[in-house]
Amino acid sequence: MKIVSCYQVFRSIWLTRPAGRFFHKVSGLCAPLTLADFEAINLCKRPLPENFNFAGDVLDQWSQKEKTGERPANPALWWVNGKGDEVKWSFGELGSLSRKAANVLTKSCGLERGDRVAVVLPRIPEWWLVNVACMRAGLVFIPGTTQLTAKDMLYRLQASKAKCVVASEEVIPAVEAIASECPLLKAKLQVSPHSWQGWLSLQELLQAASEEHSCVETASQEPMVIYFTSGTTGSPKMALHSHSSIGIGFTITGRYLLDLKSSDVIWSTSDTGWIKAALCAFFTPWLYGACVFVHRMSQFDTDIFLDTLSTYPITTLCSTPTVYRMLVQKDLKRYKFKKLQHCVTGGEPLNPEVLEQWKTQTGLDLHEAYGQTETGVICASGRGDKIKPGSMGKPVPPQDVQIIDENGHTLPPGKEGDIAVRLTSTRPFYLFSKYEDNPEKTAAVMRGNFYLTGDRGVMDSDGYFWFVGRADDVIITSGYRIGPFEVENALMEHPAVVETAVVSSPDPVRGEVVKAFVVLSAPFKSSYPEELILELQAHVKKSTAPYKYPRKVEFVQQLPKTPTGKIKRDLLRDREWGRT
Repeated sequence: MKIVSCYQVFRSIWLTRPAGRFFHKVSGLCAPLTLADFEAINLCKRPLPENFNFAGDVLDQWSQKEKTGERPANPALWWVNGKGDEVKWSFGELGSLSRKAANVLTKSCGLERGDRVAVVLPRIPEWWLVNVACMRAGLVFIPGTTQLTAKDMLYRLQASKAKCVVASEEVIPAVEAIASECPLLKAKLQVSPHSWQGWLSLQELLQAASEEHSCVETASQEPMVIYFTSGTTGSPKMALHSHSSIGIGFTITGRYLLDLKSSDVIWSTSDTGWIKAALCAFFTPWLYGACVFVHRMSQFDTDIFLDTLSTYPITTLCSTPTVYRMLVQKDLKRYKFKKLQHCVTGGEPLNPEVLEQWKTQTGLDLHEAYGQTETGVICASGRGDKIKPGSMGKPVPPQDVQIIDENGHTLPPGKEGDIAVRLTSTRPFYLFSKYEDNPEKTAAVMRGNFYLTGDRGVMDSDGYFWFVGRADDVIITSGYRIGPFEVENALMEHPAVVETAVVSSPDPVRGEVVKAFVVLSAPFKSSYPEELILELQAHVKKSTAPYKYPRKVEFVQQLPKTPTGKIKRDLLRDREWGRT
């Protein structure tokens, strides 16, 4: 099945009419917002404008620059699937199609400003198209990975109160299984070559939709996107971001970390469900007018990956340390990368050995970045900075990152403590707004005038930060954040499991992986352990998103506990990491 059968339709409906909104009210005057303005706002040299909309204030301006020849002829989006299919959209074409899509969402689906839309699509052009359309219509979009199960979808749709879901072939069955339990869900949009009963076809509706659409003038701090992010306990939290926190707040990342220009072509391999896709494959590149390159690649393949770098004029690469670990196992000197100049990584700690091997084989430095769903990038080894292997770099302006103690006091260099961001008297616009419907969790990440990242670290005398570990039990593997509670809940559904504790465990490729310590029920204690492990792993893959399954399982007689009966995960984790 070819997932791109719709793109001939897209080509036939591309239009290049002038955009209808290029100016923004600043101090009572109509003036265009420029990249220099956005950088000044980030550096606190200029106040945040009252209104801001990324589609109208950024994308439409680049469309205009295309017409006047102020931007190179690079596409805005360049998509391939490795099977001969290719889509290239200019900013003008993206604008035309996204206005049509905005009309589909508001007219065909009956959505209104402020309504929430779950967007669960793989790396296909419609993901970018629908997200831009949501911004134009003032809708709040909720990205999700296509690995979500029916149970995951049920929680997300109910918790977010989503009124619409946009889903691909991979996810539609999971949505169908639980849609009847989501009374607020009023519209289902499919991106699929097949017809599904009760679903509207995005491709068909785009053909009939009008291109006439006026971009909603959203407030700068009006809700724009919700990301579900895993924690130590309970279900994933909903981190709410505003139009400005991401749409303007990522500007300095483009300058300091990615060093982007409008002539650049950037390839980020992040899953569309995570904020890293927004950072490196959406907002930041398009703030600078760069080309976002996308390879469909549903399964990672080192040969395809390296062939892509050798075939296409990619100048900037952004991927997880796990990907680089896999790549350096190859003889990279056999490959000639066409244009690659700058390589960035993040999402999990980078081994110094991988950095060294990548440099030796390619001649290119690996620039590490550190951040979170709630904050964006807060530390990085920027282009031109001295790279200290094992360090995650220095604070990215204007972030004031510190190491603090349990009382909120800053610690001197060399002392381990909590990694935190100092806040001014007003909450910084680039920080997430809140955990939606969870004031307790929102309050819990504050300590005095600091935002707590939940990570432990050390700052050296040169101001470089070094990651020590999570202050809680969250596991970060291959760039995915996994809460132990989610995996434990899935395991406890199996009749063989009496009790379980999930922690991180070292892995040479992924950095760390999920490990489950399991106390078995009596009927299963005589089972063949290898077969039972496979059965438990398969069960978790079915019960929750497959990337969360425990790659390691150990059967134990009992779990270590406190006098009050709480499982001492720290002891298990320390044992795994050889710290006992």
